[in-house]
Amino acid sequence: MKELKTFTIPFVGLKEGKHQFEYKIDKTFFDFFDYQDFNDASLEVKLGLNKKTTLLELNFDISGYVNVHCDLTNEPYNQDVKSDFDLVVKFGEEFNDEEIDLLVLPHGAYEVNIQQYIYELIVLAVPGKRIHPGVEDGTFGSEILDKLEELSPKTDKIKDSDSETDPRWNTLKKLLTDKQ
Repeated sequence: MKELKTFTIPFVGLKEGKHQFEYKIDKTFFDFFDYQDFNDASLEVKLGLNKKTTLLELNFDISGYVNVHCDLTNEPYNQDVKSDFDLVVKFGEEFNDEEIDLLVLPHGAYEVNIQQYIYELIVLAVPGKRIHPGVEDGTFGSEILDKLEELSPKTDKIKDSDSETDPRWNTLKKLLTDKQ
C-alpha cells in the first residue's frame, strides 16, 4: 500500500525528548484505504512522540466523530469516537510489526509512517453494533421502528404460556434465579 507523506514522521532530525504532532482526519483519509462504512468523518489525532537514544515512544490520542448508518433504522448519525494507544518503536535487524504495541524498524531507518495505526484505531473504536442515540433513549421515531415494534413478540403471550406449564418445572426454574 502506498504511504501518505503527511503521516510519515522523520525522527532522525528530532532532538531527544518529547514532541507533539496533530492531524485532522476526514473522509478522504478513509477513501485512501477504500473503506466505505463511514459517510463522513471529523477526527483529531494528537500524537506524542518521546524520542530516546534507543527507542521511540508514541502515544496516540484520537477524538471526534464518524457519520455511520444505524443498524436498526439505516438512518445516518454521528458516532462519537475516542481512542488512545501506546506504541514503542525499537530498532533491530529487520522490519517486524507482529506485536500489537511494538514496532521494530531496521537499523538505519530514519522515518516511521503511522497511517495504518491511525486507521486501525479509528475503525476499531467504532462499536460493532451501531445504534442511533435516539433509538436508545426512545426519542427517535421512524416507520422502520414502528414496524419492528409491531412485529416483535408480545410479552402477554409469554405470561399465558407460563401459567400453562407443568408445575414440576417451576422447581427447576428456581435454579436459574438462585444465586450461590
